[in-house]
Amino acid sequence: MQRLLITGGCGFIGSALVREFQRRDVEIFVLDNNSYGSRGIIDIDDEHFLFGDILDPARTRDAMRTARPDVVIHLAAIHFIPHCNQYPFESANVNLQGTVNVLDAAREQGGVGKLLFASTAAVYPIADVAVAETHPVGPLDIYGLSKTIGERLCHEFHLATGVPTIVCRFFNAFGPNETNPHLIPEIQRQVLSGSRTLKLGNLDPKRDFIHTYDMATAVTALLDTFDRGYDTFNLGRGEEYSVREIVAAFSRAIGVPIDIEVEAARVRKVERMHLLADITKIQRFTGWKPRISLDEGIATLVTEGV
Repeated sequence: MQRLLITGGCGFIGSALVREFQRRDVEIFVLDNNSYGSRGIIDIDDEHFLFGDILDPARTRDAMRTARPDVVIHLAAIHFIPHCNQYPFESANVNLQGTVNVLDAAREQGGVGKLLFASTAAVYPIADVAVAETHPVGPLDIYGLSKTIGERLCHEFHLATGVPTIVCRFFNAFGPNETNPHLIPEIQRQVLSGSRTLKLGNLDPKRDFIHTYDMATAVTALLDTFDRGYDTFNLGRGEEYSVREIVAAFSRAIGVPIDIEVEAARVRKVERMHLLADITKIQRFTGWKPRISLDEGIATLVTEGV
């Protein structure tokens, strides 16, 4: 049976990955310090839940020895961009030193046959077109910068070990178990509280929103298919939606008109108007396609209230 270690497995995307891999003949270990996620959102026993912080190199090595993974998926990081901007040194430390510790532990343990690093669309500069993996990087914030450097660390790991290494650039995720106050969970919170006039900020920027369950099937497809070298893949839906369109989807889900009130404190002074993934590469490489539409995913958030 294949052995899998997921760092940050109690988080938003991690919980979707755990759920997907539990459908397979895989032994799953999760390393998490529960600082952002919660063990309660995944179904895993004490033997396979490894409490610990990736900033602790000894604990990270111990977790790697316990799991003896064939595959490592490194998700653990500080993701929420406003928090990263407010606390740049803390965020950079977790995202960089934590990644170094995970890679060092994997190298020392040996036996790792494949590694996937969760990067981000925030490595790209502002662009008004769909960005492919060949688009030059140019992060605008500390989060994107930390992930850009993380990608380079993973490349060095591959060169030193020969372990097949995948960099997966995640675009805007949505779905159950969100752990940060991003746009969709904030709208969800206001709608479920009974509000029909939402207090929001910028309304016109467009983002490529992809459901975490689709992300999980894409990750499994990549791991099934990728067997040599180092490569980078975008992971989005390949469609972009404005804030107004997201609100309209919530309105359709509840069958009630929703108004918007722009609140000055929520308006970002600097905002990229587009962030859209070109997903041609991952589709050609794996045959994967996203299945869950924006309306389907939002309807589930409203009806299940999760």
